[in-house]
Amino acid sequence: MTRRRFYAPATAFALDQKSVTLSEEEARHARDVLRLRSDDEVYVFDGAGKEFRCVLGEFTRDGAVLAVRDEVDPARPESSLDLTVAIALLKHEKFDLVIQKTTELGVNRIIPLKSERAEVRLKDTRDTEKRVTRWRRIALEAAKQSGRARVPEISPPADFMVLLSGFVVEKETIANETLRVMFSEREGSSLAMITNGFSSAVKKIIALVGPEGGWSDQEIELARDAGWQIVTLGGRTMRAETAAIAMVALLQHRFGDLN
Repeated sequence: MTRRRFYAPATAFALDQKSVTLSEEEARHARDVLRLRSDDEVYVFDGAGKEFRCVLGEFTRDGAVLAVRDEVDPARPESSLDLTVAIALLKHEKFDLVIQKTTELGVNRIIPLKSERAEVRLKDTRDTEKRVTRWRRIALEAAKQSGRARVPEISPPADFMVLLSGFVVEKETIANETLRVMFSEREGSSLAMITNGFSSAVKKIIALVGPEGGWSDQEIELARDAGWQIVTLGGRTMRAETAAIAMVALLQHRFGDLN
């Protein structure tokens, strides 16, 4: 039987971990869409990797209270690969698709990237906050659908140069443990050639994906000088959103759990 899963952050759990309160939105879905009632069994995940078997108690005006029975294994296991994807900003539906599908494929972190040829220019702080809120909601729904108990972190948009300098992406790049790759439509080597020097013990990857117009020559050279491996996928030109999804699938197959 498919689990009826709901999300509640760690702060929604009682200090003794014996009860949890669903938000108004989650409670409404349980009551009005799934037609659940008191004493029905459900599962609640906290977005940080934990999942619990619970029993519905009572619905309130602004939520629902559940009794926590025990902690269980998540509906689906997490990949062993710690994968961060930094992708240049794309138009609404394209970026939404990337977040949804890469979440399903098991990424841990997504960094929207402001690059030279990015399709989207953020207007102001309000515009940025609105978009990040939307992206986080999409990641949450994709995690719920795919059985993940961990919701990928969606960082605020970062500047390309800041990212390369290491203020956004962690600096530690231990040989054969961390791989940094930039996917480009030109001036790169095949993924097989790049990864041949890395064993299956690689547990952390940081990958860059450019915009529809591709990376500028300067961006490619700056990344190469900063130690990033430049990778080109096949002989066909992909849309940016296609490249991001294909790249995550390939890396999960090579180093993660997509077999």
